[in-house]
This record gives sequence, structure tokens and C-alpha cells, in this order.
Amino acid sequence: MKFTLSWLKHHLDTDASLDDILYALTDLGLEVEDVVNPLDKLKDFTVAFVKEAEKHPDADKLRVCQVETDDGMQQIICGAPNARAGIRVVLCKPGMYVPGIDTTIGVGKIRGIESFGMMASERELELSEEHDGIIELTGEPAVGSKFVDWLAVNAPEKIDTMIEIAITPNRPDALGVRGIARDLAARGLGTLKPCPTPEIKGGFASPISVSIDGDTLAGCPVFYGRVIKGVKNGPSPDWLKSLLKAVGLRPISMLVDVTNFFTMDQNRPLHVFDADKVAGNLRVHRAQGGETIMALDDKEYAFDAGMMMISDDNGAESIAGIMGGAVTGCTDDTVNVFVESAYWTPKEIAIAGRKLKITSDARFRFERGVDPAFTPDGVDHAVQMILDHCGGEASELVIAGAVPDVSRQYKLDTDRVQSLVGMEIPAATQVATLESLGFVVEGDQVTPPTWRPDVLGSADLVEEVARIASLTKLEPKPLRRLNAGVSKSILTPMQKRESTARRTVAALGYNECVTYSFVDKASAELFGGGSDAVMLANPISADLSHMRPSLLPGLLAAAARNQARGIADMALFEVGPVFHGGEPEEQEVLATGLLVGHTGPRDPYGARRAVDAYDAKSDAEAVLSAIGAPDKLMVLRGANTWWHPGRSGKLSLGPKNVLAGFGEIHPKVLKAMGVKGPAVAFAVHIAKPPFPKNKSTTRTALNFSDLQAVDRDFAFVVDDKVEALTLLNAAKGADKALIVDASVFDLFSGAKAESQMGAGKKSVAITVRLQPKDTTLTDKDIEAVSAKIIEKVSKATGGVLRG
Repeated sequence: MKFTLSWLKHHLDTDASLDDILYALTDLGLEVEDVVNPLDKLKDFTVAFVKEAEKHPDADKLRVCQVETDDGMQQIICGAPNARAGIRVVLCKPGMYVPGIDTTIGVGKIRGIESFGMMASERELELSEEHDGIIELTGEPAVGSKFVDWLAVNAPEKIDTMIEIAITPNRPDALGVRGIARDLAARGLGTLKPCPTPEIKGGFASPISVSIDGDTLAGCPVFYGRVIKGVKNGPSPDWLKSLLKAVGLRPISMLVDVTNFFTMDQNRPLHVFDADKVAGNLRVHRAQGGETIMALDDKEYAFDAGMMMISDDNGAESIAGIMGGAVTGCTDDTVNVFVESAYWTPKEIAIAGRKLKITSDARFRFERGVDPAFTPDGVDHAVQMILDHCGGEASELVIAGAVPDVSRQYKLDTDRVQSLVGMEIPAATQVATLESLGFVVEGDQVTPPTWRPDVLGSADLVEEVARIASLTKLEPKPLRRLNAGVSKSILTPMQKRESTARRTVAALGYNECVTYSFVDKASAELFGGGSDAVMLANPISADLSHMRPSLLPGLLAAAARNQARGIADMALFEVGPVFHGGEPEEQEVLATGLLVGHTGPRDPYGARRAVDAYDAKSDAEAVLSAIGAPDKLMVLRGANTWWHPGRSGKLSLGPKNVLAGFGEIHPKVLKAMGVKGPAVAFAVHIAKPPFPKNKSTTRTALNFSDLQAVDRDFAFVVDDKVEALTLLNAAKGADKALIVDASVFDLFSGAKAESQMGAGKKSVAITVRLQPKDTTLTDKDIEAVSAKIIEKVSKATGGVLRG
């Protein structure tokens, strides 16, 4: 939205400086984007007096002028036809930049005679398009005085400051200069001037009537118009042309410029038809589809079915609320006009404007919302201006439909306002603020003005009060403690667990990733997802169509991108939600880590090796331990299909309560995701480990035995298919009170082992630790436990003690 300072002062009686106005606009939410002040480019130019002017000896059209300046007498060559002795001119000294010709003046020779400067025309100073001669200053301004001082007195409109502000979609009232002035007046930067609607008495019945079809009333509730006979169209007055040019509009003719003026001045788009070109009466209706119109921008548009249009007996004459037709447009020969002021609903205009791809000032305003109650006033303001400048006689008012009732009331709780804003704003000040913005306050009930469609609740009243009061006046104050003493924890146990898991994985050397919660269907199906229950209704991209069933798709995609850039070894992790279905209970939080490549860089000691399932298993156990999972967990087969079937497993508290999965990623998954292996991973179900029943932070007393532990080794010959874990679990179960640990320390298998122990056999050696608590173990006690261990292992695995 662009306007000039003088235009603003047409509505606002103020002595505020430009800087104060600019600051207030931004503080009020009307952010200043640009300020063009002509004084900035003219401030260096001064007044000079031409003492003598003689013909150049080598050029008939040039004059050698002796010019009196503040630096003394200077010689200047000038080719302007009005260059003569006795006039006061605008001097451009050497070194000055002249904006109209984009040149910095220097000392030069013209046909052999030196020239020390230039005398400027209006076009050279970008004051107008006039360049037939140099500027002749009226009056007797002092030599050496500032040219801008002369302009401020004699031609202030030529140095009018242009201000451009950004308008948010919720402030359509600020798309008119009067709305901006109203905000500034409410802030206290002046007084809003009255703007009475002229009283126009029609001298005859309008020969053009207007009708609105019943199915169109929802999009055009009301339509006002007047015919004016005997107008004389022509150029607009200089003040109007200057205003329109300053905001980037091209003056066309008085009849057209009137509509542009009120569009910018009052946020009231209008349209003027050449009444003699209107066949019959006007009808507002919906298009059947396929109708065409040649618009004022000299382009032809075709209507879709349902679009609103204004037609006469010959067909379409206007794209309702967006752009008029060229056939009934006004020209210099126009004598009789029909002035239209209608209210078009925002949704209808926005849909039609987007389909037709037309951007106009009318569409821009109607789709954001104009004041429906100003519809009749708008036509009379425009008609009066036409009568004043073009003459003619106005008809009686033509009315179709009725102004829609947009009145509504909301409660104003002045105490609540102060609480929410955090400032002490007296109740009387709040009421005065709202009234200055056009609100009607009756007790604690407030009725918003018709030009504020954005005010839709009590919260908006609070915003208006705070906006005018200025939030820059807020004073920082410390928050009061709700309770004395040490504050209680604000994080839930689950939030603490997530944070712990994240810190633990990072401490293990992984780099954290934050990936999209959406993946493509093919990737989701690789990890057990991709169903319709988790498909997005409106995805941001075709390859982000489903909620992720696992964190691995995002991590593998990140690994593939890094490998494509030459990074082969990496450790990535993410802690975040995954989705197994469309219901809330089908969502959970996982901590997932991915290892790709090798354990470290190459070295001369052979320490580098490819990552394997045991790396992932140890990291998963570290995370589970950090979040409070029990130390003794079962390691089971049967991991999901995206894990390698022989190099993966599950850590669980039982067959059903799985706490984590780990292992190598299945080769087919790596191929589909474009990752070069080896790649191993783990996925910890953060919510699965039981939370401690005792919420106290106090630790229990350390309890350990002062009796010496006893280690015993056993070597069992078992079938090659028997898992070492089965053997260890059997050994641990022999005496749960006495046996505290068991581990494998040797494995003898292969052809050499089979030659000694038989085909399909292997030897597994384990060490078992016995920890007495009451008395020292005797040889008899140890032998009894050893027998139980051998019996349990033999029963569970079919193995025998190796001789």
C-alpha cells in the first residue's frame, strides 16, 4: 500500500514529524517497507542568478552565461531556449549527481569554452516530464539558498514523501489512506478529519436499472449506482495526477482517475460505465460458462460456470469486482456515465481472480474485504467529485439488494486485557482506544465497525488495545514463583527418558539426524508400513506420502546421500515418533542408531574392521541401561523382516515384551535404499522398559558379599545347531541364588572339531561365577552346584561334558 504524506494529511490533522509517523506505523503493525523522499536527492541544489547571457561564438543555440552563485561568479554554457539574463535558476555544481540524467556534473569544455556546472530543468531533477527549458524560480529567493526550501513554499506537491507499507491479510481497512490515518489518530499522532458524505439530489430517474439474480445475492448482496448526464471528460487536475503518480498509478482521464482515487483513499473500488454504450439495463448474475469479455487491460477472458459477471442486453460488460469491460469503458468522448458501487464477497472474488489470473487493485481489496456499509457512501463521493470536475447532472440512486448486516458484539473484560497484555492500561483508556478506532462500546459489550472484518472475538479486542498502547512500552518483570522452595520437575518421566536416550547415543559417538516424519510408500512398505491408515491426505511432496513406520528409512536415506558424497563410514541416530496405524495408541517413540562401513579409519595395527551385529547389540544395551531397563534381558531370534535373518535379534523381558531390535540390515533393504553395506542398526522402544515404582531419588544402600566368589569352567559338546545363549541360560538357571554370571570364553568348531567329537558337533566352553552370601562354599557345595549345571545344560541342549 502506497500513499504520500500530503495524502495522509488530507485525513489526519497532525504536526508529527515524518520520523514519528514512520515509527508509529511500524509499531501499529503497518510495517513501513519503503520511503521515497524527493528532498534527499534535491538537498544539494542551490539557487543562482543569471547575470549575463550571450550567444556562443561557435553555436547558435548555446548561451554563455555568467551566473552569480554562492561561490562567486561562474561561467556556465546552457542550450535551453529560455536561458537569459535576469532569471533565478537551479544550480548543479561540479561534483553533484543529477538524477534525471543519471550523471555526475563535471567541469567541461563545450565548443572550446569552459563550463562550470549546469542549470537544471524539471525533468533533469525528476520533478516532472517538462524539459523544454530550465527552471525559472518565481519570487526572489536568495542566491545560494536551498532549492528545496523554495519548493516547500512554492510547489510542495513536487516534494511529497511517498510511504509504502506492508498490509497483512487481516487488515483490509488499511488498504485505504483513511484507515491508516485512523490508526495514527488513535495512537495520538493527530486528529482524524471528518469526511462527510455529500448529499446528492437526483434530478431525474436513472435510465439504467440494475437487478441481481437470486443465486448471486450470496456473492453480491448489494449494488448502488447513479447515472450522470452531460459530463465533460478530460485530464484530471494536477493535484490528483500528482497523487496517483506518487503511488505508481498512471493518470488516464478524470472519469477513470476518480475510481482509482477512491480505491486508494477509502478502500472503495468503483467502476464507471459509458452509459451510452450500455444496451438496456444491467444484470448481476452467474456465468453459464463459456462467455467471453474484452477487459480494460485489452485481454480477452472466458468465464467459468458460476463466476459472477455484470451484463447488459448485449452480453458481458464487467468481470464482477475484478475488472470492467473495454466495450463500455470511458473515453474522451464520453458524455453520459453510470457510476457503480457494489459489495462483492471475498471468497467469490478470490476464486474467480485466481482462475482468470487477473491481478487488479479491485480484486486485491474485495478478496480481503471492504466495508459493506460504505457502499452507498462510496458512489456519492465519486459522483460528487465527477460533478465538481466534469460537470453534468446526477440521477436518482439505483439500488439492488440490501447492505448485509455484519454487526456483532463481543465482551470487553478490561481486567483481563491488562492481565494478558502485561501492562497497566486503565479501563477508560481501553474504551477510548476502541472508540477512536470506530468501535461502539456499550457497557462491557463492544460492536466492531463494519470496516473491520478481522475482529471476530474478545481476543481481537485485546489485540487492538495492546496495538494502540504499543507493546514497546512493556517492562520486563521476573516471573513469580508459584511455590516456595525448589521447583518441581516439569518434565514427564517419558520426556526425561527421551532426553537420556538422546544423550547416551550421542555419547557413543553417533551424529544426530532430524528427518521428516513422512516417507514414500515404497520405503514405508520395506519396514512394515505403507497402509492407507497412515497415508497423508495432503502430502507436501509425492515422495513424502506416508507416515514413517520406522526411523530407519530416514537414516538410510541420509547414509545414501553421504555415501554419494564420498563418506563411507558413519554413525547416525535419531530419536523420534513412528506410526504403526492411524490411531493415537499406534504411535510410539524410538531411539534408532545406524552404523555403516567400518569401526574407524585405517591404521597400521589392523584395528579397523567392518561393523557387525554385536556393535549394534552393545549400543542398544547401553541405551537400555541408561533409561533404566533391567540388566538381565533375553536375546531372542525372530526380528522383523527388514533385519538379516541370521545376524539379528531382539532384547526382551519375555517373549512378548520386546525392548529393542538389533542386527544387520537385510541386503534387499540396503539395495532398495541405495546404501552400500555393511550396515547394522538398533531400535530401542523407549516406553517399553518398566518405569521404577519407587520415584524417590534416594539410592538404596550398597549390598555386596564379603565372601570370595568362585569361578568354574565347563566345556560341553553339543550339536552344531545349538545356540550358545541356550546353553548359558540353562547354566544360569541351575541355581539362581548362587550363580551370578555365566559367559562363553571358548568355541571349538569346524572340521577339526568334528574329527575329534563327531560330525555335526562343536565344543562350547563357559565360565560360571558362584557368589556365596552366607558362608564360604565347600568342595561339596561346589560339586553339587556343578552337577546341577551339567544336568540343566544336558537337558536343555542334549550336550555332554567334554572329556
